[in-house]
Amino acid sequence: MNSKVCALIPAAGKGSRMAHSVKKPYLKLAQKPVLAHTIQRFEQNSAVDAIFVIVDQADFSECRTAVLRPYPFTKVRGLVEGGETRQVSVYNGVRALSADVDFVIVHDGVRPFVTDEVIFACLTAADECGAAVAAVPVKDTIKVANADSFIVETPVRDQLWAVQTPQVFRKSLLEEAHQVAQARQLTATDDASLVEQLGFPVKLVKGSYANLKITTPIDLQVAEVLISDATLW
Repeated sequence: MNSKVCALIPAAGKGSRMAHSVKKPYLKLAQKPVLAHTIQRFEQNSAVDAIFVIVDQADFSECRTAVLRPYPFTKVRGLVEGGETRQVSVYNGVRALSADVDFVIVHDGVRPFVTDEVIFACLTAADECGAAVAAVPVKDTIKVANADSFIVETPVRDQLWAVQTPQVFRKSLLEEAHQVAQARQLTATDDASLVEQLGFPVKLVKGSYANLKITTPIDLQVAEVLISDATLW
């Protein structure tokens, strides 16, 4: 690609499901913070020109001390202050980008096993379609329940995908999606949903089941297995 590509790495979540005194991005995985592993994935990717890390302002010092200074990251351009929600955090990141950025990659700070193959595939699809997200077909049967926990629908499994990151967008499209959402007070759990609300199609790209988001203590145990054997991912 001859376009300028920037990666936004949101890592400002509270991490309540981990039930640990240390926030998820700073938990050690093979003696290295999870967030540092994630940044490394984009540092080494030849298509990525710059990286911005989004964290709580209160965590700026810890992020610099534990994640940025000990490792030779040359593409990290700075820290961006996170917001009350992931949506606000990513929008803060989008607004921090320079006008010459063409494509934005949004990737969870606690998803350290993304591969170059998946990053390149998402970039290629976004170059063609404007918006693309990594996803994997669901392996379980999914049920839709009502407020009383009774099943009301069983969707066809062949049509269901579990969405991951990276999610890649033309910068102008992602910026518009966030601006419209803010104006209309719309909320979503990922950026693809905001783009969908514009009526814009988003392409699914085959991700990897190993592209784990570390959310719970069990996830961290699985991550220890993955980090010890690169052939698994």
